[in-house]
Amino acid sequence: MKNPDQLSGASRTSAPSAHNAIRNATLIGLTAIVFWSATVGLVRSIAEALGPAGGAASFFSVAALLTCAVLGIPRLRHFSWRYLLIGGLLFVSYEVFLALSLGMAHSRAEAMELGMINYLWPCLTIVLAVLTGQQRSSMLLWPGAALSLLGIVWVLKGDSAWSPALLWDHMQGNPVAYLLAFSAAALWAAYSVFTRRYGGGKSAVPLFLLMTALVLWIKYGYSAEAPLHFSWSSALQVLVLGGLSATAYSCWNVGIQHGNMTLLAAASYFTPIFSVLLASLWLQTQPTLSFWQGVLMVTLGSLICWRSTRR
Repeated sequence: MKNPDQLSGASRTSAPSAHNAIRNATLIGLTAIVFWSATVGLVRSIAEALGPAGGAASFFSVAALLTCAVLGIPRLRHFSWRYLLIGGLLFVSYEVFLALSLGMAHSRAEAMELGMINYLWPCLTIVLAVLTGQQRSSMLLWPGAALSLLGIVWVLKGDSAWSPALLWDHMQGNPVAYLLAFSAAALWAAYSVFTRRYGGGKSAVPLFLLMTALVLWIKYGYSAEAPLHFSWSSALQVLVLGGLSATAYSCWNVGIQHGNMTLLAAASYFTPIFSVLLASLWLQTQPTLSFWQGVLMVTLGSLICWRSTRR
């Protein structure tokens, strides 16, 4: 039997050990945010080389296989059919819509605009959670949501003086891509809220990624895109993006289960800034001042929405 001094020493030893485990898990979770931030630039680059559907189908296939290898293939009996059917539909639709919208952009600058629209999902998720009774909030929620929406308008207006007609004309240049981008943001918010209620604390992401790849291959088969011709560069990009996606899902899983949830939640709202920075470097596109102003508005608006739910 240990004497009191030994017990006291064990307690002092275990406390720093637990703290280090939480810190390490949090750092692992934070890497997922960095990896996801690289998505916009790489998706666009792959689409330029392989086409919107063919390129997306390729890297989602790699991501699905790697995620299944790391996390395993989920067993269907562990999930409710409601979660698998509705949650799967929302997840697959989001991934397909986002990948196709970025691939259909007329230019790299437009791809960055479409990528920014996707980052409406954090504030939309909180708004939807409040409206469905899953989350309580203060009155700060609505100014935060309005600021995020204003940020998207600021991004789309460019350096011109804003007017509703100008914004409409801008989106009319590529209406399908912008519609897909806005729909993607709403779909991911709906998936997040739905999964929280019906997911049962389990993740079917590997299965959903396989479904996403299958849908995109079907889309590619019925499209008029040219046959896939992989160069060393495009093949490497597909492998890198597939690997980043699989690693990000795995790292995020570790972070949210064992790390500091509050810190991870706050850090995730800075993803638009990281995304624009990495995309501009990869695509060699210089964002305008108004673009950066819009990015900051979206980020600040999302943080205000998040703050409105803190007690």
